[in-house]
Amino acid sequence: MDDIKRKNKPVKIKVNHYVDKKNEGSISPKSQLAAESLKDFKTPEQASYEDIITEPKIDAEIEEENQHKISKKSKNPIIWFKSLDKRHKILFIIIVILALTLIAGGLYYTFRSKNVGNSKSQAKVAVTKKKFVPTTVPSTLTGLPVDPSVNKRPVTAIMIENSTSARPQSGLDQAGVVFEAIAEGGVTRFMAIYQDSQPDYIGPVRSARPYYVQWALGFDAAYAHVGGSPDALSDIQSWNVKDLNQFSNGGAYQRITSRDAPHNVYTSIAKLNTIENAKGYTTSSYSGFLRKADNPSKTPTASTINLHLSGPVYDPSFTFNPSTNNYTRNEYGVVHTELSSAGTTTNITPKVVIAMVTPLSQGALDSTGAYYSEYNVIGSGQVYIFQDGTVTTGTWTKSSNTEQITFTDDHGQQIKLNTGQTWITAVSSTSNVTYQ
Repeated sequence: MDDIKRKNKPVKIKVNHYVDKKNEGSISPKSQLAAESLKDFKTPEQASYEDIITEPKIDAEIEEENQHKISKKSKNPIIWFKSLDKRHKILFIIIVILALTLIAGGLYYTFRSKNVGNSKSQAKVAVTKKKFVPTTVPSTLTGLPVDPSVNKRPVTAIMIENSTSARPQSGLDQAGVVFEAIAEGGVTRFMAIYQDSQPDYIGPVRSARPYYVQWALGFDAAYAHVGGSPDALSDIQSWNVKDLNQFSNGGAYQRITSRDAPHNVYTSIAKLNTIENAKGYTTSSYSGFLRKADNPSKTPTASTINLHLSGPVYDPSFTFNPSTNNYTRNEYGVVHTELSSAGTTTNITPKVVIAMVTPLSQGALDSTGAYYSEYNVIGSGQVYIFQDGTVTTGTWTKSSNTEQITFTDDHGQQIKLNTGQTWITAVSSTSNVTYQ
């Protein structure tokens, strides 16, 4: 150490001061500058000595110090950003803009997808509701499209005369289902069933028969008639029929002056509905026939149908109309027409014609000396179903008064009928049905 001190012994340096003669007695700026410059001057030996006695910083300390400086700067983003050079500042700004754009796009897509999904969901709900609230439904009686309220109406069955003095009838063309059979002495009679339509002019209305009442019960129908055979009047009471007999409900019927009695009693659905409502007959619960869409044959095999009941005056025939896929009813060699209250005539054209083979026998004598007819309509028998210009044979079945008639094919499957008016005629034998 002594050697070091000796080696670094202060050296005296002679400094020639510049003397300003003009400003003698004061130090000139040049002299002052020279003095200041020598103030921190060190000889090589002195500098070497200070390096030896000053302990150098190791790399770890330098690194820690740098990290501390960086950490201190990183805590303040503004200071950190200002510390960047111009190129890095621009790069940083571009990265921030891109990140914000991606975030905004992601948020927009998410909310848009959610809103679109909700819109589709709401649209589906609206469509579903529309399906479950249809504007029309198939009529239970005819299969035709009707307002849902129509199927809640009461079914009304009305006895309509078919003697020569009763022709043309009124309201038959608007019936959903018509039954035809012999009343007595070979004279046929109709029972017209209404629910879809509400004609205001129906007649002539005539008397009841037991088999018509049994057919009406299958439709849970109120039964409109003017009197009836002794058996029929008794059965109406014992079978708890919804009775609309003209004898006790005269307000629902009228006698027209253009025809002689007893062929002049007429009524309307509106008038009968008033009586039904008063009696509590406000609806009907029954099974309709199975229905299908029209499927007219290109090569009809039953274009003309002939049914034998009692003779030429009452035997009906039907002619197929390919263009309308229905049948024109003929009686006594002429087209069977109906007459409206305004005097307009309309052809009777059912969509389906059914011939039911039903056992027929003679009952008691009536007041004119003719025998009442007796049909056995409970049970089963052969049936011919004419529609689409063709014929299907099968079996009709009615197991009780209140059960509906069913029609099944040779395989036991129910036969579906075209929508529209169905005309059912009772014949006593298969030989009474011919067609070509």
